[in-house]
Amino acid sequence: MARVLDEDELVGNWTLVGDELDQLSGRRGATKLGFALLLRFYALNGRFPTGRAELPDQVIAYVARLVDVPASELGLYEWDGRSIKDHRKDVRKYFGFRECSLADSDKAADWLAAEVCPKERQVDRVRAELLAHLRQERIEPPARDRIRRIIGTALRQAEQTQTSQVSSRIPAEALGRLLALIAKSADPGDEPEDQGEDDGALFGAAEAAAVDVFAVIREEPGNVSVKTIEREVTKLTAIRKVGLPDDLFTDVAPKVLASWRARVAAEAPSHLRSHPHDVKVTLLAAYLCCRSREITDTLVDLLIATVHRINARAESKVTSDFVAELKRVSGKENILFKMTEAALESRVEDVIYPAVPGGYKTLVQLLYEYRAKGSSYRQHKQRVFKASYTNHYRTGLIQILEVLELGSTNTVHAPMMQALTLIKRYKAEQSNRIKCYALGEHVPVDGIVPAELVELMYRADSTKRQRILRTVYECGVFQTLREKLRCKEIWVVGADRWRNPDDDLPKDFEANRTENYAKLRKPLDPQVFVDQLRAEMDAELSALNDALGGKGLSWLRIAERRNAGAIHLTPLDAAPEPRNLRRLKAAIRDRWGVVPLMDMLTETALRTGCLNVFTPAGTQNHLDAQVLFERLLLLIYAYGTGTGIRAVAAGDHPHTEDDLRYGRRRYLTIEACREVAQVIANATFAVRQAALWGEGTTAVASDSTHFSAFDQNIFTEWHSRYRRAKRGVLIYWTVEVGGSMAVHSQLINCSASEVHAMVEGAMRHGTDMEIEQNYVDSHGASYVGFGITRLLDFDLVARFKQINKMKLYVPGKGEDFSYPLLGPALTRPIRWDIISQNYDVMMKYATAIRLRTATTEALLRRFTSETTHPAYAAMLEVGRAQRTIFLARWLRDRDLQRETESGLNVVENYNGAGDYIKFGKRGELASNRREEQELGMLCLHILQSALGLINTLMIQDTLALPEWENVLTDADRRGLTPLFHTNMTPYGEIQLRTDRRLDLADLPTA
Repeated sequence: MARVLDEDELVGNWTLVGDELDQLSGRRGATKLGFALLLRFYALNGRFPTGRAELPDQVIAYVARLVDVPASELGLYEWDGRSIKDHRKDVRKYFGFRECSLADSDKAADWLAAEVCPKERQVDRVRAELLAHLRQERIEPPARDRIRRIIGTALRQAEQTQTSQVSSRIPAEALGRLLALIAKSADPGDEPEDQGEDDGALFGAAEAAAVDVFAVIREEPGNVSVKTIEREVTKLTAIRKVGLPDDLFTDVAPKVLASWRARVAAEAPSHLRSHPHDVKVTLLAAYLCCRSREITDTLVDLLIATVHRINARAESKVTSDFVAELKRVSGKENILFKMTEAALESRVEDVIYPAVPGGYKTLVQLLYEYRAKGSSYRQHKQRVFKASYTNHYRTGLIQILEVLELGSTNTVHAPMMQALTLIKRYKAEQSNRIKCYALGEHVPVDGIVPAELVELMYRADSTKRQRILRTVYECGVFQTLREKLRCKEIWVVGADRWRNPDDDLPKDFEANRTENYAKLRKPLDPQVFVDQLRAEMDAELSALNDALGGKGLSWLRIAERRNAGAIHLTPLDAAPEPRNLRRLKAAIRDRWGVVPLMDMLTETALRTGCLNVFTPAGTQNHLDAQVLFERLLLLIYAYGTGTGIRAVAAGDHPHTEDDLRYGRRRYLTIEACREVAQVIANATFAVRQAALWGEGTTAVASDSTHFSAFDQNIFTEWHSRYRRAKRGVLIYWTVEVGGSMAVHSQLINCSASEVHAMVEGAMRHGTDMEIEQNYVDSHGASYVGFGITRLLDFDLVARFKQINKMKLYVPGKGEDFSYPLLGPALTRPIRWDIISQNYDVMMKYATAIRLRTATTEALLRRFTSETTHPAYAAMLEVGRAQRTIFLARWLRDRDLQRETESGLNVVENYNGAGDYIKFGKRGELASNRREEQELGMLCLHILQSALGLINTLMIQDTLALPEWENVLTDADRRGLTPLFHTNMTPYGEIQLRTDRRLDLADLPTA
């Protein structure tokens, strides 16, 4: 794909120097120019260009000037013949390269199979490693078909070696159970065969009674309920009964393990049975290993969600009960007023009863009502929680405890581990009829049972001795366990997201300490870091204090105000209205008409080659390239617009619904869709004209948007922030602000922290963009957010809703006198000693985010208010200092305030375009499967990116016309965005026409 090269690239990469100029002696005209281009292209790429199309016009013109030959002479150069063969031989000799022989190909395949393929199965990445290896060995890469054969051979060799090793480590008994799983398992849509007694012996009566054990294991979890808990426990129990060794895949790379899991998920049981023995058992074992972790994670999610649900329902019921109680005896306030007034004037006995309507009887009712209500709101809520737990949820929650192995490396939580052991022991040894723990039993209470529950936990027995009620105690344990699991103070053996947090951190951090700190551009000495942060904080506070002195800042006032906050900031003035953008959009529509969204997607795919990233789930590809290309277009459209595969299959094209569903199973994966979006984003960045869009921007804006979704699953939630909406999920967008191009998208729960989503988007977007600034709204601007972004070396720019109540921290004790004009907004000093003591631990977590040793969400769970981890307090202090630095700068810089608003407007407009494109099924993510919902999000991302790329080209082509020269004003350029849809329609009959092209310049066909 051609792009505009800057002067530095031309000079640095295409200038002939030294001995290279000597190679041109004796050559003239087209021969001289062609040889010079071959020489420099080979030096840069380690191979020869396939033809004239690989050489940008800029490069040809530049090299032509260097060798003093007209660029037009290149038209006479023969790209196939004896002369170019001699030229290639001379270039190879000069650089010391040789052609790739058959022996070299075999050696390269063996090297790949031994060094690369055991860790990486993505063909493009394997190809990149192969080309780098050949260059290091001074071997010229062979033709594309031969490279493809080398890679295919290496992948097959690596798989044969790995599957043979893995299958040999599976015990014979486990091997029999493993094969029994798919021996009679039916394909989707087929009638399952009857299971015999052997299956019952293998998996137990409950599993044998089910239709298909393997089909049950493959099912997605249902909604939060006791039934779902029992189903997930059954799955995990069935997997464990197979008896696979725990260390079976310790030497297998996570990517390879994930690829094996994906193959099993995409194949029917009959296909699995047809594989060679080693491949079959390895795939099945890998799938069960991954499913075991996933189901374990699901059970933890269910425990957390179930306890939350009991709490939420208890709170709702108690609130309604309290309202009803207030209404039960009418006129309470008037009664109390009359009683007080009468008591002050005469004897109580003579005046109280007559003053109360109903007299003595009403007073008795008031006393009864108070006693029934209890001593506190929280205690009444705990009663309701206990009733709900005992009558319904207890069975499921205890089952989770029995099947999970919990752990903690913090001795503070030893009493909690003892409490969990006690609950499991009593469940195993005692009947539910035993209501209390035995006398003399050690029952940990402090720090485990909430205070409002302790009073309800004790009951006197027949001998007046206080006994602890089991069910009440279990209620307290589960409530505390939920909080400790959420911050990973207590973790789960065999889980992935909820595993030991020490496993999330890089094991070689200390060994590579210097390199890790250098990558994040942080000093090794914590005192240097503290001094830098403190000096920056003092400078910004002093600058704000000085700005408020003298004439002051017309938009800012800091003064004591009762209950209103010390900071008073006037709103921004309205920006000038762009006057020519509407006319520009009309001109685009007149020139190209209303373009169907499918045509925009097709044009994008043809020009960028983005669909080349899709590879089959298995090792073989039986589809013709053009057929696969068309099916992928239809699938992306079906998921992105929400119309669905069935509706798209009815369009004007030759592909049936079964064809599309086959393509979905074998090719359409979450990872591939992410890569497609990245390719389109990079293509857009490359084609932009700097004069129109500015130099490459380094700023993004992040925000979430709510989508309704099917709710028979454990991740769809209702949230108070979206009261008018149905239960759903959030899509969190990270959008580049210069041209409204999304660089990352992710599906998160409504209750998830937006801090981790912001960091995930900024650090793992995968595009060519270098992110230095991230605009966020209030939800992503916590102290932890400011702290972690400081360590990760990019700036967090936030818009605060309650700016008036914000506080500025001071660098040290007594230093508030250095900023007298900021006094009303100042608060306590930063505790620098905590930062110094835990600096290395914080950097370890920042390095883990950079190296992707675990998800950002899993890593940042350690930084919540429930944790006792010392790094949490340090991260808060760094965040307080960094937020003070930002806030002091933001308050005195009106341009930064306007820039913040403008950046966040970009992502909000992006959300609006998504609502227009995703019109199918009323914009709902119509699936209960997490994978399907993520694919819907990513395909929407791809469609919006395609719209952005095509509109970028249309805008540039239109503004290149003479009548648009110097028409746009500064206000127009400020408001210019390619994310408009007046020239596009997603509706109507779905017509797939790959030969119907748009007349656009600037971006050649890939």
